[in-house]
Amino acid sequence: MESMKKILVTGAKGQIGSELVPLLRKKYGHENVIATDIKDEEEGDAPYEILDVRDGKKLAGVVDRYGIDTIFHMAAILSATGEKNPQLAWDVNVGGLYNVLEVGREKSLFRIFIPSSIAAFGPETPKVNTPQDTVLKPRTMYGITKVIGERLGEYYFWKYNLDVRGVRYPGIISSKTLPGGGTTDYAVEIFYEALRKKRYTSFLKPQTRLPMMYMPDCLKATLMLMEAPLENLKHHTDFNVAGMSFSVEELALEIKKRIPEFEIDYEPDYRQAIADSWPESIDDSAARQEWGWSPDYDLPSMVDDMLEKLRIKLGL
Repeated sequence: MESMKKILVTGAKGQIGSELVPLLRKKYGHENVIATDIKDEEEGDAPYEILDVRDGKKLAGVVDRYGIDTIFHMAAILSATGEKNPQLAWDVNVGGLYNVLEVGREKSLFRIFIPSSIAAFGPETPKVNTPQDTVLKPRTMYGITKVIGERLGEYYFWKYNLDVRGVRYPGIISSKTLPGGGTTDYAVEIFYEALRKKRYTSFLKPQTRLPMMYMPDCLKATLMLMEAPLENLKHHTDFNVAGMSFSVEELALEIKKRIPEFEIDYEPDYRQAIADSWPESIDDSAARQEWGWSPDYDLPSMVDDMLEKLRIKLGL
């Protein structure tokens, strides 16, 4: 069976990329995973390239130089940031993706991962147990770029036989990296504030329920899909994946069980309207059937692990 040998990761310094790269290096070899990002940061002895995904020529050059056969395209402008600068979100999320797919087509790459998001859904989508195949009418630029990404990836699969794959990530919670301008960022911020200040002001209302996933499950889903045999897949670029769903209030109560003096208050901002247009829970039976997906973490186990890891990280 063919497998990934030389891997390029775009957006390697982002929330998912910064944890995906070490995992890939552990599994596929330190020298075989090339991390790239727009940020100019030293990587020690690990292969690192400064790359803006909007620069297709440079991207192609890096792919040639390292003999890349697989790309994990993680570079993106997220939902909240994208609403502040929709033009940039379009350029990076659509222009950058097009460059990645074109490089894949021109150089007949083995496999490409392009993440989508629950932001691809909109107010007309069924909110509870959102189906795999459903209405995609988002009202954010980020969501619009994700729908385009799903459709474009499928197009390259059917027209050019390019093996493009992707999941619709829910909100991602991580103990290692801070989130980067998403609508679900509260679910990471709340832990830091609970430990440091014993209080948090949420930018979403208490009853706002959203699909979420703990980072270890996010990485597990990404690798499972990329390693699944192609013949098992009926879908390609748009798999629903679920971890857990909870409201802001439910998360606060779980934290309060472990930090009794913790208090929360609520000052909803512009992100509330974005959250209101998204699902509350996700039906991921297609991912379960086609490549065996199941999450390891639920809300209590995620809260336990987050608090334990952040106490160490913050020296508490």
